[in-house]
Amino acid sequence: MIGYAQLWSADPAAWRAAGATWRGVAGLTGRRATEVTGTAAGLRAGWAGPAGQAADRRLHGLATELVCSRPVFIEVEQILTEHGARISTAKAMLDATVRDAARRGVRVDRRGVVSADTATTPHHRDPTATGQRSGPDPAAVPEIAAGIAAALELATTADREAARRLADLAAGAGAGWATAPPTGPPPPGSDPAVVRGWWAGLTPAQRRWLVGHEPALVGRLDGVPVGDRDQANRLLLERQRATLLAERSALLTGRITPAVAVELARIERMLAGLDVLGDRLVAETGPRAYLVGLDPAGDGRAVVALGNPDQADNVLTYVPGMTTDLPTIAGELGRAELMAARCAELAPTERTSVVLWLDYDAPDFLDQALHPGQAHDAGPALHSFQEGLRATHEGPPAQQTVLGHSYGSLVVGTTARDHGIAADQVVFIGSPGVGVDRAADLHLPPDRVWASTAGDDVIRHAASPVELLGRLAVSGVLPGVGATIAWGRPAEDLWFGADPSGPDFGAQVFGGRADGHTGYWNAGNPALDAITRITLDGRAR
Repeated sequence: MIGYAQLWSADPAAWRAAGATWRGVAGLTGRRATEVTGTAAGLRAGWAGPAGQAADRRLHGLATELVCSRPVFIEVEQILTEHGARISTAKAMLDATVRDAARRGVRVDRRGVVSADTATTPHHRDPTATGQRSGPDPAAVPEIAAGIAAALELATTADREAARRLADLAAGAGAGWATAPPTGPPPPGSDPAVVRGWWAGLTPAQRRWLVGHEPALVGRLDGVPVGDRDQANRLLLERQRATLLAERSALLTGRITPAVAVELARIERMLAGLDVLGDRLVAETGPRAYLVGLDPAGDGRAVVALGNPDQADNVLTYVPGMTTDLPTIAGELGRAELMAARCAELAPTERTSVVLWLDYDAPDFLDQALHPGQAHDAGPALHSFQEGLRATHEGPPAQQTVLGHSYGSLVVGTTARDHGIAADQVVFIGSPGVGVDRAADLHLPPDRVWASTAGDDVIRHAASPVELLGRLAVSGVLPGVGATIAWGRPAEDLWFGADPSGPDFGAQVFGGRADGHTGYWNAGNPALDAITRITLDGRAR
């Protein structure tokens, strides 16, 4: 059991720093693997015969060992960083409890022993006798003791879990880091539960081989645990960035035609998005980020979890709307950060993960957003992702919430209607309609369907494509469109169905401040607190 003095003097930043060191080892190992591979290629070109073949085999084996050790080093970083975050939470709980003790006149000694200080303990008022005082508050001492015990228990649980995971890695070192698996994964489109069973049947060495050699495969497989997908996608991010840099260099050596200029601009945007992701993946503040999905093709896609959803008590999946893509991911990550931070403030003892799910082709222009096709196309992927979260979760099921904003709400609604969605509740904000006219048609209990639309959100007036175009242009959401349409009454029937915030839809409606179409996350907006409380306990207040 972690003692009071141990937790009081613990330094969570040191655990993060240790994790960062191991992350650096993973990067260094990758560079060395590349150098060994290059050396082998150079020798192969000019060294024949048995000796040359033997050298080639040895260098190939060395490169394989280096490649397959990288997931191990990333996993060590995961363990240490998560441990630091949990110890930080436990220390915050302890500090809050001790401050509460001082306020209530309770003495806490250096060993954490709690006692009433009769000289300073404030008297509490007897509710049955107005004006009389009944002595020291009898509830103060046991409540403070319980608070300290809860903080120590959280720290102890975190310490035991981290020690167990590190011991497992150390034991695996003796058996070898990686071994090629005998069979490949289940066919594409398999149930995530089937994928989970296949992955669980592999040895740790076989899983590491797949992470190191097939990161693009492992990184996108729903049913593979989030920690393993994060390892694969971090390796994939490096490869994708190197590929884009090579493509840019090749294009710059030739003639810059209009088509080449367009492709160069796309590459620059993708590189900027990857850099934003890379910065968040190594951030020393906030919950650890897990890269659960990555695809820089086209406009780019990414799935980022703030905190590990496989170990969380609550998981919020956030689906953004039109014009969101990999190059513009910074703003959406910022919104996810705000929700994660507020969850941590309101429920510091619970583990909550906020997932930014940008794994669909969001509309880039209004003419695309006026059609449901891209929401339909996103449905199978969102359905599979949520099923995967259920399949890989450790311990009792987490409370899962899916939030859709703007066109993202249509993605969530369409998925729930056509495929079903593994969620305890769904939330729609700033919605142009969700593809159904009644909450009951989402195949969820209506009291688990939530909605909010700000009074000044222009989406409330979008009863037709022409009107939607004008409203968004007037609001500045779509600058340069140039349409001007007079304000009218809010529409009950929006472009993609009934307003989920309307009285006839049947959802649970929560309010917020008038902050426009994108202001639901603004500081002080009650909508942010409502979203947080729904995530934590299924209630808006």
